[in-house]
Amino acid sequence: MTNPNSKVTWIDARERLPRDGVPVAVAVTGRYPAESPESEDALGEAFWLVRPMYFTNRHFSEDGTEHRDCFVDSDGYVHRPYGLADDDTVTHWAELPTLPGMTTHLVLGDAVQPALQNAWHARTDS
Repeated sequence: MTNPNSKVTWIDARERLPRDGVPVAVAVTGRYPAESPESEDALGEAFWLVRPMYFTNRHFSEDGTEHRDCFVDSDGYVHRPYGLADDDTVTHWAELPTLPGMTTHLVLGDAVQPALQNAWHARTDS
């Protein structure tokens, strides 16, 4: 069986972007809103976290705004590569791991159950 542990290779979003339509893990940085206007830190708290997204060369928001070369999260929120925006920017990205015991990210239809069985069977044999 393929080793179930994956090694992540992070790519600096300032240097290179993924192919169009590719699902990726991203490291995104920004600031949470301040709790209140009177808060000690009016800018809010800084964060840097990992999220799944997909990259696209062209995306239209619900309001019709066109975005180019951006990362889009599951809520449809657009994140730009670091240096091209001020808020919630992507610093790094990495390809998602393949399915357990496979070299692909996707199995559909009738092939799903045999693929699951092969993955589970291979794991118990090791």
